Amino acid sequence: MRKLLKSISFFSHIARRSSSSFSSLRDAPFNPRITPNKFVSTSFRTMDTLVPKPPQISSRQRKIAEKSHLEEAFESAETTEEMLKAFSDMEVAFNEKELGLASLKIGLKLDRDGEDPEKALSFANRALRAFDNDNKPSLPFAMTLQLMGSVNYGLNRFSDSLGYLNRANRVLGRLENEGVSVDDVRPVLHAVQLELANVKTAMGRREEALENLRKCLEIKEMTFEEDSQELGKGNRDLAEAYVAVLNFKEALPYCLKALDIHTKRLGTNSVEVAHDRKLLGIVYCGLEEHEKALEQNVLAQRILKNWNLNSDLLRAEVDAANMMIALGRYDEAVGALRNIVNQTEKDSETRALVLISMAKALCNQEKFADCRRCLEISLGVLDKREQIAPVEVAEAYSEISMLYETMNEFETAISLLKRALALLEKLPQEQHSEGSVSARIGWLLLLTGKVKQAIPYLESAAERLKDSFGPKHFGVGYIYNNLGAAYLELDRPQSAAQMFAVAKDIMEVSLGPHHADTIEACQNLSKAYGELGSYALAVEFQQQVIDAWESHGASAEEELREAQRLLEQLKSKARGGSANEIPMKALPLPNNTPAASNISQPEIPLRQSRKV
Repeated sequence: MRKLLKSISFFSHIARRSSSSFSSLRDAPFNPRITPNKFVSTSFRTMDTLVPKPPQISSRQRKIAEKSHLEEAFESAETTEEMLKAFSDMEVAFNEKELGLASLKIGLKLDRDGEDPEKALSFANRALRAFDNDNKPSLPFAMTLQLMGSVNYGLNRFSDSLGYLNRANRVLGRLENEGVSVDDVRPVLHAVQLELANVKTAMGRREEALENLRKCLEIKEMTFEEDSQELGKGNRDLAEAYVAVLNFKEALPYCLKALDIHTKRLGTNSVEVAHDRKLLGIVYCGLEEHEKALEQNVLAQRILKNWNLNSDLLRAEVDAANMMIALGRYDEAVGALRNIVNQTEKDSETRALVLISMAKALCNQEKFADCRRCLEISLGVLDKREQIAPVEVAEAYSEISMLYETMNEFETAISLLKRALALLEKLPQEQHSEGSVSARIGWLLLLTGKVKQAIPYLESAAERLKDSFGPKHFGVGYIYNNLGAAYLELDRPQSAAQMFAVAKDIMEVSLGPHHADTIEACQNLSKAYGELGSYALAVEFQQQVIDAWESHGASAEEELREAQRLLEQLKSKARGGSANEIPMKALPLPNNTPAASNISQPEIPLRQSRKV
């Protein structure tokens, strides 16, 4: 949730404590002096026919009373229209600085409603001007900066939003250090951290967003009682964020914690538990524990059926069919999908997705004609929905392209990926997906020998994904390895060696030095140095390849023999050319190389590294 839900009630608390211009006026004494009528003392006079003189009120007291009345009218306003009317009346009596809190309150209200972001921004700016002149940080100032960040995020001004939110974060840090009550600071700090996560996600900086989400959960853990429902939701949100970057191992404990909390608080038949189990199924799929995944999916389906949540149930059934496909239970999956497709509307997106899953099962059974028919029908549906749901359609095109790739129809696969890329390029918040699709296109072009065409796509993918998942994610390594392969085929061994060095460094961190793909990157690096004629370095890296394969034992005997053969070949070349070889140091990592990362959708793999 990106709105500061508690801010309006919190504003009233601040207004009562902090506003000298409001609260001091409301509590000002009202003691006019009244002089008694001297004629009242006449004993026989039973009725005073004189009209009493009104109390004499000074101009200052009159203004105080007027401001107090206007402030009370504003505080009692409930609807946006009532608040705007009361604020308009206040503008006559209050200066801009005195209107700061009222501007903040209206801005928060408008931002929460989400109907007029430009008007919300105008009030946020007025509040900012009122509070930004003070040298001392304050809670209202931090709240105003958070509001500026939230409104700019809603207007897709992500860089502006990030600047305001980072400033709000610094102000809140200073307030904590100065001893301001944590009960006042924490709600605003949580809103700031959550908004930072939203903005960074929209900018494609998902790894950084994870850190902000972890801080959100820490704040909730300090605020709410153990095993509260809020903590259950916080754990699930963090698990979903890890799933988005394909870090299923980190997602698992948070997902299990959310399930445990919701089961204790709400019972085994709650909708929240169903959502937890669906997510847990996805996590187990990512960990390739498909039996466990299917088990969680079945349990989730039971709950959804009990609550008559038919739309969610239908998607859960499709997920179950995909899990059956992963387990090799193709006939069972096809039977389930045929039953599901009859429950969908003819031109619906759901039907298209069901047909894609059916095509996947048929493709695995090598029933390619039936597979193509399913894909053609689904493409007909998706083509009509490009403008309605561009992200979902782009994801579907990417998945369909993989099936055509499996059937060795590479041109069709590339064409579909280019259609997906055209949709994603128009959506700045989808740059991580854009980079992922670009990486797939580059891989397929490289695979089909179109090396020069592949390089721009691979380089673009690296640029787009630079900030999305972090420079040490394993997907980054695969893109660099593919770039190295492309440069080597273009007879640019020095550029190739640089790319392979980056790939090796990343994979050693993310996958470990003995992972098969890390060993492959090291092998490629050895070959690149061999092409450069730097045999001493080529031999050094080839020995690392041998040491790594030896750690695998009997399961890698064939790979070890091949690595030893290549080592002897390099040593032979080194002996023949050592007299003329110019000593060469290992190539430095390029200063401005584009970093990249893995894709956010599991169905678009980057782990198909091209061997040299």
